[in-house]
Amino acid sequence: MSSSADTSASPHPAFPDRVELTGEGLVLRDWTEEDLAAMPELFDHPDIAHWTPIVSPFDAGAARDRLAKARQLRADGTAVLLAITLDGGAPLGEVMLRRAPEGTELGYAVGPAHRGQGLAGRAVRVMAAYAFGELGVERVTLELEPENAASVAVATATGFRLLGVPLIEGVQKGRPYALQTWGLDRP
Repeated sequence: MSSSADTSASPHPAFPDRVELTGEGLVLRDWTEEDLAAMPELFDHPDIAHWTPIVSPFDAGAARDRLAKARQLRADGTAVLLAITLDGGAPLGEVMLRRAPEGTELGYAVGPAHRGQGLAGRAVRVMAAYAFGELGVERVTLELEPENAASVAVATATGFRLLGVPLIEGVQKGRPYALQTWGLDRP
């Protein structure tokens, strides 16, 4: 592989142009234009609006913007956003891996109609394995509000432990938040 000037703009090496991860009965794949119609059903929900930075209301325009943002973050070497699927087909949610100065963070959102199937936990395990195996990361984190019982359950079920670091506080969508940091170390 030859080096190019565009990778020097990012502190991280570029992600592959295409990412598809399999495991835990899932296929995590790139978002495509064919997914745009399904995205509002997945993301336009009060829970997602409350607990995540995903825009609300989430309509067709937001879907186009999210696909464009996912592609830009990938090109910048900052993040990979993948559709959670059972077989590479219909998206059921999203899992994200983001590189930041503080470390490598995972995040997820599962469409309301697809909850209760363990999709978030399985997607987190597959993405963590990718981070450890392919990217050489030593630790991945989840940043969660302690009141988000479903996400705390995902963190504990997937082997994350609460780290003794200060809360991450801020305001998002006009609502104050305080995030705990949960960590999972390379096996």
